[in-house]
Amino acid sequence: MKFIANYKIPLLTIFIILFIDQFIKLYIKLHYPLGEVGRAADWCIIHFTENPGMAFGFEFGGDSGKLILSVFRILACIGGGFYIRYIIKQKEHPGFIFSVSLILAGAMGNILDSAFYGLMFDKGTVLDPATQEYILYDGVAAISKKGYAPCMYGCVVDMFYFPMWNGTFPKWMPIWGGETFQFFRPIFNFADASISFGVGFIILFQKRFSKKNVEAHKEEDKDIEPEISSAPDTNPNV
Repeated sequence: MKFIANYKIPLLTIFIILFIDQFIKLYIKLHYPLGEVGRAADWCIIHFTENPGMAFGFEFGGDSGKLILSVFRILACIGGGFYIRYIIKQKEHPGFIFSVSLILAGAMGNILDSAFYGLMFDKGTVLDPATQEYILYDGVAAISKKGYAPCMYGCVVDMFYFPMWNGTFPKWMPIWGGETFQFFRPIFNFADASISFGVGFIILFQKRFSKKNVEAHKEEDKDIEPEISSAPDTNPNV
């Protein structure tokens, strides 16, 4: 019971984030083909895509790069778990613990895709060894005993697309002058959003989080001082 009480914030945060993230991904994967699913507005689109690499649609070095990335994610999650344990013992601000838990939950959500989706589904985005380019698939995927990729080689499911603004770089700008751009271009998922919010909260509220930690240590020092002053004088020369 004491363990649950101490770790209530990270346990609840991770469970809720993983549940929502996996529910959305599984629903999209099992009900829609790759491509646009629907839109609430021109800047608010559900677009199903599969990401073989890093967060927000960035790719990373083919099959070998994907394996390295998956292993790195696992090690990062293990390190994140130990770090949460450490900051709980240090009695850090609950908001800071919550923010770190958001980051850890988001990383775990994308690891589940890489680890199991290739084993679970009959269709997925795979790498063509000849061209070293990823090949999309047609139709709607289904759960199957014969998966489309080995463990750690599955693709991450992304779906949120918010192209809020289209514009053109000024012609005087080096390299990109005159080229069109789009904000916000990457397609992401709920786990990616969890990581971004966790990092954002730490940046925005770092002073408040630090202040809480300093006050906690001051309280500990006050509790120690009376004990020192009330200790019996054992100096035989007095």
